[in-house]
Amino acid sequence: PAHQVEMASSGSPRKQELPDGSSIVLNKESTISYPDRFKGNERIVSLKGEAFFTVKADKKKPFIVQVNGLTVKVVGTSFNIRTKGGNTEVIVETGIVQVIGKGKMVELHPREKIIIDESGLPAQKDNQPDQLYNYYQTNNFTCDNTPLWKLVEVLQEAYGVEIEIADPSNRNLLLTTTFENESLDKILEIVAETLNLTVVKENKKIILQ
Repeated sequence: PAHQVEMASSGSPRKQELPDGSSIVLNKESTISYPDRFKGNERIVSLKGEAFFTVKADKKKPFIVQVNGLTVKVVGTSFNIRTKGGNTEVIVETGIVQVIGKGKMVELHPREKIIIDESGLPAQKDNQPDQLYNYYQTNNFTCDNTPLWKLVEVLQEAYGVEIEIADPSNRNLLLTTTFENESLDKILEIVAETLNLTVVKENKKIILQ
C-alpha cells in the first residue's frame, strides 16, 4: 500500500520531486503531504502554506491539490498556491488550472490569478502583471510596473524585516526592474536611487523616506 509522505520546510524554501516526476518548491514554513506512489486515477496532494508546482502532464490522472477546503485540479501545468489566514491565492504560469470550492468551479489561464476568501467562494479573476510571487523559487524579484508597496510587502516576507514607506503618497510609485540574487541592502539602495528616496535604519525597522 502507498504510504503518506509529509515534507515540511522551516526557515528556507525546499524543492522536492514527487513520485510522478512533478516537482514542487515549498516556501518557508509550509507543509505538503502526498503518497509515496500515486495509485488509482488521481494524483492527490495536500498543502498548508505556499508552494510552486510544476506538474508532469498525464491526461489520465489529473493532479489535485487540496488546500484550505478547496480543490485545485490540473493535468500538466505550473502554478503557485499561497494561503494566508483563510485566504487562498492561485496564480497560473502555464496551462489551465481549475479551482473548485463550494460546488463552484473557476478556470484559470496563464497569467491569471484568483483570491478565494474564507467563505470558499471564488472572487473575480484578475491578471497577474508581475512575477514577484515566485521569488522564493527563482531568487529573483521581478517588477513590471509594480507599485512600491507591493515590492515592500514581498521583501518583508522574504527577509523577515519591517519596512515602512514614510510618505503614503509614495506607496504607488512604480518600478520595472529585476533584482537577481541581490542582498536586501542592495535592492533597497537601487529602489531608493530610482525613486529618489532615502533608506533610514531605525532600531529594527527600515524606513523609505
